[in-house]
Amino acid sequence: MALDLANLHGIYWKENGQTALAGMPLAILRKLDRLFVRWADECGAAEYRFPVFIEARELHKLDYFSSFPHLATFPVTLDSSPEHLKEFSREAGIDDAGVVRLGKCSPVREVLTPAACYHFYVLFQGASLESSLYLTTVATCFRREAYYRPLERQWNFTMREIVCIGTAEEVKEFLASHRARLERFFSKIDLPIAWQNATDPFFDPSRNPKFIAQKLDPVKTEIVFGGELAIGSINFHRNFFGETFGIRREGEAAFSGCVAFGVERWLFALLSRFGPDNLRVLESLW
Repeated sequence: MALDLANLHGIYWKENGQTALAGMPLAILRKLDRLFVRWADECGAAEYRFPVFIEARELHKLDYFSSFPHLATFPVTLDSSPEHLKEFSREAGIDDAGVVRLGKCSPVREVLTPAACYHFYVLFQGASLESSLYLTTVATCFRREAYYRPLERQWNFTMREIVCIGTAEEVKEFLASHRARLERFFSKIDLPIAWQNATDPFFDPSRNPKFIAQKLDPVKTEIVFGGELAIGSINFHRNFFGETFGIRREGEAAFSGCVAFGVERWLFALLSRFGPDNLRVLESLW
């Protein structure tokens, strides 16, 4: 069915890629995350909560700024000198088009979180693991896009991730078990999805060796609803993060993988499939 978000109570959309939720849509969003947390609990995942910022120097280790400069969003503050603050205040700081005249800014050392799992690799940097780690977190993530649509494509959105760091075998078993769980779940609620190999949205992909490697040997499988909307993904990172951040398991660079859920996109898929008034079907999820 076509979902008319403009007339759906509790969803308030702005053209700058922001969506506010209230009422029934917000209640479903919260219940969805509780469902994901329950799945995380089943594999013994420890839950963490991280700040909305991540250090730019840590993302630089991943070549993030050469691979995804078009997605990055930075928290910017004004230069704190009294002279500049007075000048900014006198100019009222904003023009008729709503554009802020920043003038001189303080050095930028942080990035607004682009993916929830990055925090774990920074946190466990340099660690030697005696056993595999199972972890989960939820984050408000920020990715600048060429266009936005409510719930489907937003500048900021909610991402729940369940992560495994361990040996290659431990990570592959973790990912396979979650894929099987998801397949059972989609079958149970009759939500039609497709599993599609995918690549990350690299900047200038034809020149990026990581893009070519992913095309030859896919490590990202998206959960696609409606033929085009990825509501989540299963990702095998190999030992990339282990090597980059010096995380060891059994004397070698650790492998890692994650299951990622775009919570607003799940909300969109469920409302599209069952309709906003069919709460009995939605309540069966939890």
